[in-house]
Amino acid sequence: MAEVVLFHSVLGLRKGVLADADRLRAAGHTVHTPDLFDGEVFDDLDDGMRKEETLGYREVSRRASEAVTGLPAGLVFAGFSMGVAHAEFLTASRPGALGAVLMHGAVPVEGLSEYFGVERWPDGVPVQVHYAEGDPWVEAKDEVVPLGDAVRGAGATFEAYTYPGSGHLFADPALSEYDRESSEQMWQRVLDFLAQIDARRSNV
Repeated sequence: MAEVVLFHSVLGLRKGVLADADRLRAAGHTVHTPDLFDGEVFDDLDDGMRKEETLGYREVSRRASEAVTGLPAGLVFAGFSMGVAHAEFLTASRPGALGAVLMHGAVPVEGLSEYFGVERWPDGVPVQVHYAEGDPWVEAKDEVVPLGDAVRGAGATFEAYTYPGSGHLFADPALSEYDRESSEQMWQRVLDFLAQIDARRSNV
């Protein structure tokens, strides 16, 4: 089964993230949930963004990288919103990464280059993206589409799924924007993606 590193959003390592990790574990996967925010959790995006700004993206990135030190190669990196950037960076920069699951956001390779020094997507590493079609925090044309071009250009599969509504973190049951149907559909697709990765690895 897959070994997954799941990064939280700017709301911190909320109970919903831990429950999501347990969902993946129940399917047989190993899941790590780094806490990048010193145990602080938030209900409001603005409060979480202030925490991220106080730390600075370089410090948050350092914490994300430090959290996977000592873990084996062959990881799948996943993230919610803010966590997407760190999942992408580690997928693109850490040898042996098997895939990326990006929930509620995407960063084009140009963005990875500007902030993290990543110049290209690694060959053969697949990506799955999920976001609400009306999400004001996701610019599909400028973020999702170019990332897809880069991933496919590296010879890997790219899956992008949109969901009804405009809720940013629609998979967190504790938030008012929670959409149960979309959340369940998203997690089934994530599990299918992980199963495909596991099958490819088993066939090597």
